[in-house]
Amino acid sequence: MLTAFLACVMLSFGFGATSAWAAGETLQGTLTNNGAPVADVKIKAFSQDGASVGEATSDAQGKWSIPVPGPGTYKVDLDQSTLPSGVTVTNGRPSLTPAVAEGQQRNVLFPLGGGAGGATTGNSNQPAPSAPSEWNRVADLFYAGIHFSLIIALAALGISLIFGTTGLTNFAHGELVTFGALMAFLFNVTIGLPLVLSGLIAVAIGAATGWFQDRAFWGWLRKRRTNLVTTMIISIGVSLAVRYIFLYFFGGDSRAYSEYNAQPGVEIGPFTIAPKNLVTDAIAIVVLVAVSMALVMTRLGKATRAVADNPALAAASGINVDRIIRLVWTLGGGLAALSGVILAVYQNVSYQMGFQILLLIFAAVTLGGFGTAWGALLGSLVIGLFIQFSTYWIPSELKTVSALAALIVILLFRPQGILGRRQRIG
Repeated sequence: MLTAFLACVMLSFGFGATSAWAAGETLQGTLTNNGAPVADVKIKAFSQDGASVGEATSDAQGKWSIPVPGPGTYKVDLDQSTLPSGVTVTNGRPSLTPAVAEGQQRNVLFPLGGGAGGATTGNSNQPAPSAPSEWNRVADLFYAGIHFSLIIALAALGISLIFGTTGLTNFAHGELVTFGALMAFLFNVTIGLPLVLSGLIAVAIGAATGWFQDRAFWGWLRKRRTNLVTTMIISIGVSLAVRYIFLYFFGGDSRAYSEYNAQPGVEIGPFTIAPKNLVTDAIAIVVLVAVSMALVMTRLGKATRAVADNPALAAASGINVDRIIRLVWTLGGGLAALSGVILAVYQNVSYQMGFQILLLIFAAVTLGGFGTAWGALLGSLVIGLFIQFSTYWIPSELKTVSALAALIVILLFRPQGILGRRQRIG
């Protein structure tokens, strides 16, 4: 029933059927100076061990693209000797080290300035500015960790609330993240609405989908007293089915929204941050704080915590347990959709983007303490920062492994999680 609903939603908005598989990972960008494209500039890419991965030359529109062999962190150099006379890299960083996720078409931004600002070519043979310092790299990793933590936290808060009120470990939650990103893509790219409006519609549809899931599916299983192990296995099946519905209708390619793709970074102290990331960070922080405070200060929040603590006692005290659980599913669906939209702004849309971060979401919730909202936020912060900083010493392909290893070590000393409560079994 749930998969049929999702398929009908996509068909009604006109996704074209396709069986294309992932096109692979790519480094790409657009070079502009005062709004005009800059052509014939050479870009080179290297792996972490210094081996050449490929090179490209910007075309008449200033665009360039270099396919890379797989996910990882790469060094991208802009050959400043090929820039037009008087044009420079304004932030003094002609070498960048972007991380490329699986299936991602990663945009690499070199802000240019000076000169007359035309689509001209030429050689200036100017001295190259110094490469980014270690302090710059640490600052970039710190901000990337905070940004990724906020994305994880939005999804982790929803899954933590669902577990706290129902006991369900929902492996299909990652597909709610993907669903939000796909809905925003549909309204923004297919229909042509502004991305902000498309994101708001996607969050509303995500919340409605969360409500519909519990109303038509999970609530029905709950009334039949289906045990939690069975429902967890069912959630795995739902996850697989929905993921391949996404693949069928959306395809395997990684695609970008029509807005806010190539933004030069803004220098804020040691940090270089794209304005779109600052805006999405602010939105995520406001939403997380608002939801967390609502759980503490409102009657519905107190009722939700009562259901999480003891559903039978909450029902005996007059609380409509099913209504509260349905509200939690609605909230969880909306938070997951918002997480998907922000993640897609950060690294483009793909049919398995939610599945790719699902393990990290579970790690954050487990580390913080299952069923606790503040624990989900704290666990997300630890996981996000650890993942990014681990790439300072190890290849980025292993960063998820390092985060899970840290999770195991922490749980050995505090098995209930950072903010979880000890429970006696037996």
